Amino acid sequence: CCPRLGLPVCALPEPLPGERRARLVLGRGQGVSSSGRRAAELAPGPWCRWRLQHEAVPSQAEQQQVLGRSSLSVSDVHTEAVQAALAKHKERKMAVPMPSKRRSLVVQTSMDAYTPPDTSSGSEDEGSVQGDSQGTPTSSQGSINMEHWISQAIHGSTTSTTSSSSTQSGGSGAAHRLADVMAQTHIGECLALTGEQGALGAPLLASAHSPGRSAPQVRCGGSCVHASFPGVPVSSRVSAKIQQLVNTLKRPKRPPLREFFVDDFEELLEVQQPDPNQPKPEGAQMLAMRGEQLGVVTNWPPSLEAALQRWGTISPKAPCLTTMDTNGKPLYILTYGKLWTRSMKVAYNILHKLGTKQEPMVRPGDRVALVFPNNDPAASMVAFYGCLLAEVVPVPIEVPLTRKDAGSQQIGFLLGSCGVTVALTSDACHKGLPKSPTGEIPQFKGWPKLLWFVTESKHLSKPPRDWFPHIKDANNDTAYIEYKTCKDGSVLGVTVTRIALLTHCQALTQACGYTEAETIVNVLDFKKDVGLWHGILTSVMNMMHVISIPYSLMKVNPLSWIQKVCQYKAKVACVKSRDMHWALVAHRDQRDINLSSLRMLIVADGANPWSISSCDAFLNVFQSKGLRQEVICPCASSPEALTVAIRRYGWAPPPGRGVLSMHGLTYGVIRVDSEEKLSVLTVQDVGLVMPGAIMCSVKPDGIPQLCRTDEIGELCVCAIATGTSYYGLSGMTKNTFEVFPVTSSGAPVSEYPFVRTGLLGFIGPGGLVFVVGKMDGLMVVSGRRHNADDIVATALAVEPMKFVYRGRIAVFSVTVLHDERIVIVAEQRPDSTEEDSFQWMSRVLQAIDSIHQVGVYCLALVPANTLPKTPLGGIHLSETKQLFLEGSLHPCNVLMCPHTCVTNLPKPRQKQPEIGPASVMVGNLVSGKRIAQASGRDLGQIEDNDQARKVSARPGFLFLSEVLQWRAQTTPDHVLYTLLNCRGTIASSLTCVQLHKRAEKIAVMLMERGHLQDGDHVALVYPPGIDLIAAFYGCLYAGCVPITVRPPHPQNIATTLPTVKMIVEVSRSACLMTTQLICKLLRSREAAAAVDVRAWPPILDTDDLPKKRPAQIYKPSNPDTLAYLDFSVSTTGMLAGVKMSHAATSAFCRSIKLQCELYPSREVAICLDPYCGLGFVLWCLCSVYSGHQSILIPPSELETNPALWLLAVSQYKVRDTFCSYSVMELCTKGLGSQTESLKARGLDLSRVRTCVVVAEERPRIALTQSFSKLFKDLGLHPRAVSTSFGCRVNLAICLQGTSGPDPTTVYVDMRALRHDRVRLVERGSPHSLPLMESGKILPGVRIIIANPETKGPLGDSHLGEIWVHSAHNASGYFTIYGDESLQSDHFSSRLSFGDTQTVWARTGYLGFLRRTELTDANGERHDALYVVGALDEAMELRGMRYHPIDIETSVIRAHKSVTECAVFTWTNLLVVVVELDGSEQEALDLVPLVTNVVLEEHYLVVGVVVVVDIGVIPINSRGEKQRMHLRDGFLADQLDPIYVAYNM
Repeated sequence: CCPRLGLPVCALPEPLPGERRARLVLGRGQGVSSSGRRAAELAPGPWCRWRLQHEAVPSQAEQQQVLGRSSLSVSDVHTEAVQAALAKHKERKMAVPMPSKRRSLVVQTSMDAYTPPDTSSGSEDEGSVQGDSQGTPTSSQGSINMEHWISQAIHGSTTSTTSSSSTQSGGSGAAHRLADVMAQTHIGECLALTGEQGALGAPLLASAHSPGRSAPQVRCGGSCVHASFPGVPVSSRVSAKIQQLVNTLKRPKRPPLREFFVDDFEELLEVQQPDPNQPKPEGAQMLAMRGEQLGVVTNWPPSLEAALQRWGTISPKAPCLTTMDTNGKPLYILTYGKLWTRSMKVAYNILHKLGTKQEPMVRPGDRVALVFPNNDPAASMVAFYGCLLAEVVPVPIEVPLTRKDAGSQQIGFLLGSCGVTVALTSDACHKGLPKSPTGEIPQFKGWPKLLWFVTESKHLSKPPRDWFPHIKDANNDTAYIEYKTCKDGSVLGVTVTRIALLTHCQALTQACGYTEAETIVNVLDFKKDVGLWHGILTSVMNMMHVISIPYSLMKVNPLSWIQKVCQYKAKVACVKSRDMHWALVAHRDQRDINLSSLRMLIVADGANPWSISSCDAFLNVFQSKGLRQEVICPCASSPEALTVAIRRYGWAPPPGRGVLSMHGLTYGVIRVDSEEKLSVLTVQDVGLVMPGAIMCSVKPDGIPQLCRTDEIGELCVCAIATGTSYYGLSGMTKNTFEVFPVTSSGAPVSEYPFVRTGLLGFIGPGGLVFVVGKMDGLMVVSGRRHNADDIVATALAVEPMKFVYRGRIAVFSVTVLHDERIVIVAEQRPDSTEEDSFQWMSRVLQAIDSIHQVGVYCLALVPANTLPKTPLGGIHLSETKQLFLEGSLHPCNVLMCPHTCVTNLPKPRQKQPEIGPASVMVGNLVSGKRIAQASGRDLGQIEDNDQARKVSARPGFLFLSEVLQWRAQTTPDHVLYTLLNCRGTIASSLTCVQLHKRAEKIAVMLMERGHLQDGDHVALVYPPGIDLIAAFYGCLYAGCVPITVRPPHPQNIATTLPTVKMIVEVSRSACLMTTQLICKLLRSREAAAAVDVRAWPPILDTDDLPKKRPAQIYKPSNPDTLAYLDFSVSTTGMLAGVKMSHAATSAFCRSIKLQCELYPSREVAICLDPYCGLGFVLWCLCSVYSGHQSILIPPSELETNPALWLLAVSQYKVRDTFCSYSVMELCTKGLGSQTESLKARGLDLSRVRTCVVVAEERPRIALTQSFSKLFKDLGLHPRAVSTSFGCRVNLAICLQGTSGPDPTTVYVDMRALRHDRVRLVERGSPHSLPLMESGKILPGVRIIIANPETKGPLGDSHLGEIWVHSAHNASGYFTIYGDESLQSDHFSSRLSFGDTQTVWARTGYLGFLRRTELTDANGERHDALYVVGALDEAMELRGMRYHPIDIETSVIRAHKSVTECAVFTWTNLLVVVVELDGSEQEALDLVPLVTNVVLEEHYLVVGVVVVVDIGVIPINSRGEKQRMHLRDGFLADQLDPIYVAYNM
């Protein structure tokens, strides 16, 4: 429970700032000190209106009346505030879809895997009460929803259809309709807010309508077919959750921010515009506040060592320190006599027994580490004073428990920078340190080499009788160094001089009224901060008795400190608010407790927002046990300024309490709105400025200018009793320890420097100091300041302690997209279920939004005890942040809210009206730019005519069947094809005559057994090999039209057979030819389960061929008749068949022959799938046409032997080879570590001159480069690797070939590309994207770049659609639907301007042409074609065009465990699917990293992150991702994901 009172700011009345009241409740006393009164009178701002109440100390009842709160103590107020804020959300419970988690990831199996999306919170779409203004859901509503949901799921499933998605994936067209509101949410064009919603807009997760008004509701429970995506099957579970997410995101966000900054390009990011209504400070400039005079008491010692000597000799029996064991029994009493003699012994040994007489290891002034466990204050105290007596500088640090302790590395850096070579430690601690096998203490990570020195008396030499330490008066030498951990985890050493040490002890003695022989109970860490100052230093100055309670005892018995106060009748106790809280939790009517002896209960963390609640609650319970109200004395401290302020014992000025507006605080202004507001922070004072000190507050950033009286600033102190520097860091020291505050006119406040305390606060009336936060915990989000501690307090107030551990919550900010984003990480209790935790998380988001008006970017829950700890059990914040950022936190629950937090996305692109094509062309001519067109070499009447004359009666044209017959006659025994098996040996081969004879037999079989006519279609279902080639030519000999079809996979018939069936049906095959084995497979029981096997056309088995020859071989009448059909599934999941005429087929082969210089003497290795595109042409056709030998390597064989292809290339001394990306990837991944052994086996790639990757996509430059680098050592020339480019309308447009310049690479600006512009940049510049040329344009091919919308020609280096004109263009789609418009648009388009005569085919790919400095073989300057991506694949988001591959590349880089990624859109939500190579525990680490990287690099908010196993993302034979299949699988809930996160 916590301090502040908070309320959702839904309706912000807008009073003038002057009408706002800030209230301060002052208790008993004489009112204001003169300086305080003067400050109050001078301030014309709100300070004048602080109500000062000079009655007696208000009773409980009066306090509650003043605070206008419940009958409970303030401690419960914040919890109430949070509950009230959440109650406001009750009517419109948040419909956040719960993440889906694989069973193995769920710690406790929560519910059945079919969890409805929203049982935990009655979603407004499914069960909210309409029309009833007070429609709060009843408890039974959850179950109603549940049944309703299940019934919908059951009934709805019948409506889903099975056709696959045929819409474009870009959110184009119909997709806009479903979620246009959603788009507005993305864009941030918030719905106009009604007056009642005030300046800040509706709360984060409020619904767009008030419960009183019914609003249109989108229902999508169960499996329904979305109107927006006709025919897409939508599974009940996933789509309902996505719909829920869409609904949640439809609600209005905060209004968009108005101004923009230019991000080194026209890409504009919104930047915070100051809110005209934001509160501004109005008070007068504050005056520096002076503490009371530091009184000089005659018997104060001249130094601390002098005090020790005095007490050690005068009162040697007086107890100095009593230590406790874990049972709470006194373990050991250290007297002043023992402390004095042992410290002397330590001092003597440090100076004289380390090193040699001539070369001592430690000299006065050197630094020495003190490494003592928390349960041994006595040994530590002896060592500390030993160092002071020896005039060496102690650096007390924590015991390194393991070599990898959180933060211990940074402590090592501090020791190194301090030049520490010796570490003092106790016997027990020394034994407990990790040891190497030889018994030595290993060097800890980042630590210097240390000599470990045990300080127990029995190990030390006695000093000679005549040796005495030299005891001087306190001077400016360094007394000790206190370590401080910064926000970023670095550790600094604050040096404290001897005079500062003494003055600080004197100031504390005066402020706390310490007297000799008082007893003080200390629960705090005695190595630093308040525990050290009171429990080790000031106590010795005043000969006090310290009862030290170790942390280990507190864990066992939280009441131990209270029991010790009673037992020893202690006057003072030093505690933290958590010790008070623990005591309250453990307290069960302990009868014998009496706290009347206490005159001061020093609360060390009095500046924390929850300390006030602990103080109040503690007083409430223990007032009846003799605890007086005025005993509670909060104090504020910092490592730099030591004690900053402390409340005086007996409450010299009465304490104050301020109820401050949280909204005002975020602007650094002190305000109170209205008493009913829940969003307020209640702060208590931390007392007065220290004696002898001056304090002021300065603006936290920029020059240290004094604040106004109603402004929050960083407190600065000018006193002798402060730290003096950060050891060894002069620059940082200057900024912190040598600050000269100035007035508004620029005049310095004092000639002496001030020290920055790192505390944010103000000085109230009466000189009371109020702290509202720490600089280290400050998070500036969209220009407003939030304090991490305040956020923690709010999170704790949401059903505190039920789901997470108190004190185990980390809040920090990470910078994403030019602003800080708040991250909350908490440890989840092991007994809370998934639903509970998720419910708690969503409530925390609501509470923080209502009370702080700030969105939480990420909320993560981790298993208990997994966050890195500080030595005293707190959370090590910087280490936690580091783990979060590097993806090693392993949370068990994550909720990301980028949609609600990220309000500074770039403005969505507004599409300008298109400029007409004529204007574009004229513009290009005027600016001297050439039109982007290019062509390969002219085919002309070159070189093939001789061959044509030899073969055919018709010179100038060749049918492939004629060429084969001619080769069978002229070179019968020339080997055309060699097929290799997985061992690299020859499985079979074919000579010209063997192929011819085999084709003849197949032709006879088709005519006689198949009874086929010429022109009938035949499906060839063969594995990659020689049978396929023979069957193809058999079809040509018989006059049939062959269609090659990949056979079904025997292990995966259910998914692969339907595709075979579909192609056979769509192609209207009259018969199906295959091998005996596949024939059995097609008729098997498994096949019958997948398809209707009775509907197959007649199946011919070519393993059993007739012996006779055909009467005649069919000869086509016309070159334009159909030669074969090429069917392929595109990356968008479309099955498209294209018609290839005999003319196109021959032109194609001729073009490749010329480009690659193929002759009968050549050998070419082909490792491709032979079913479609260029792969089929190279496998089946080119060898027959050109006569070269093809070495065929089926890609599937590489799965058993990844080196097969490269070994074959090496063995056959091949110069030209073709492969696919999947083959290249297999070699790169599978052979990466084997290059040495391959070299030893004689693998040599030095003869390869072209290694071409056959593809229909943008070249994968990272893969080709890593392949080149990897096999460079095996002789592969880096310039040999290149890519080709083809598509459905033309199966090969570019191919590198042998002659001609090497492929070039350019770098373009990725952001310009989104706007369909090409902007060339230097390599390595931000947002640069490398694009590799897609090979050389084939002979006889012409290319032009056209605007896909206006069809006008574009200029050089402009992005547009690639259009192609060539003799080997396909002649059209083969379709049973006869979609003529699509046909003419794709295959016979004309430009709308310029050359309007030429008929072009549209490739559907975006790219650009660029004239390079290189020259072609014919001496012309070379034009390079760069392919950017398919129009069908591109996603339209925020008015910009994104190519999936760019986002995927970023995501794969985000974490080492992401092996593959695919993205698609669904109703304008970006869905990212990542394959995880690692333990399932890492799955949730990926969610924030993926969201961050896509925001940073692409300015997009990810809607859904899906983490799946390796191999789930479907890939086609060319190695291209099938994103639409993946999308359909996701929506049908077929992916079996490890985790699905729905980002809010």
